[in-house]
Amino acid sequence: MAKSKQITYKDAGVDITANDRMVDLIGPIVRRTYGPRVMAAHGGFAGLFRLDYREDLFKRNYREPVLVACTDGVGSKILLARNSGRYSTIGIDLVAMSVNDMLTVGAEPLFFLDYVAVHRLDPRWVADVVEGIAAGCAEAGCALLGGETAEMPDLYASKDFDLAGFGVGVVERTRIVDGSDIEPGDVVIGLASSGLHSNGYSLARRLVFKEARLSYDTVVPEIGGPIGDELLKPTRIYVKPVLSVLRKYKVKHVVRGMAHITGGGLPGNVIRILPDHCVAVLESKKWTVPPIFRYLESIGVARDEMFNVFNMGIGYVMVVRPAFADAVIGHFRRRRLDAVAIGRIRKGTRAVDIR
Repeated sequence: MAKSKQITYKDAGVDITANDRMVDLIGPIVRRTYGPRVMAAHGGFAGLFRLDYREDLFKRNYREPVLVACTDGVGSKILLARNSGRYSTIGIDLVAMSVNDMLTVGAEPLFFLDYVAVHRLDPRWVADVVEGIAAGCAEAGCALLGGETAEMPDLYASKDFDLAGFGVGVVERTRIVDGSDIEPGDVVIGLASSGLHSNGYSLARRLVFKEARLSYDTVVPEIGGPIGDELLKPTRIYVKPVLSVLRKYKVKHVVRGMAHITGGGLPGNVIRILPDHCVAVLESKKWTVPPIFRYLESIGVARDEMFNVFNMGIGYVMVVRPAFADAVIGHFRRRRLDAVAIGRIRKGTRAVDIR
């Protein structure tokens, strides 16, 4: 019998040498996010991170540390990056979705891990994505401790890819914020979003590219620039300004609950932190809805549907005692983050009422 051709892994669609080049490219990017608590070198099988604090290195100790874990992806916003060839911002989105979630319980992000699955591994393209992830980690004050890249040509079509992120944080047990202390009279403070963030893109893409028939470079006068640039704006990371409030005030005595406004909008996310006897009454006239949302609505979406899908300009919510509302709003504004009182907590059956 004739000897068959010798088949390599590359013949099957996986290029190990490309992965090696990718690891070399992203090494310096990843190491920029390391602090003194990172104990492992880039490229190992596992990341090591010190949880204990030493007074000569860190400003504070945790007496009863509680670990907080979150995971998320970027959703169909990935399709915008793929179709436009712009990959530099979706890494920031990936980090934001996890660190903003863990922030709602008062946690400080410690480290982040990423998973990149691709049809064909392009080291420089992956480096662009990881550059965004590292930028998000730096903004959140956490380390990019590790990650994984998988080249699977039989599973993903040409140019297809997906991202997943995993974040771990820590919070002092006595300083966990869970919404259980929210009571009637409390003030709901809204923090401005940077745009659509990473939610509602199935609807946004339908409106922009099928209904309005726009291209990525189409300049939309209502938003003052190309629609592609607006849709690819990265999700705002709220970690540093929110943690600065939590460190300044006594948690639970001032800050009663927090919500990250993602899929489901204000109604679907604020309700998650409300006790059974509380209603959040929000007044949409209290804040300015950004032009991108008004434009999408004008194409043909009901107002209720807009609020149920998009953040409508409010990316994060904090519920505080009324006596401290002005001080907390001023604290955010001094840090150049637009904040406004958007409603009150009233007595009633657990619900969110947007007027």
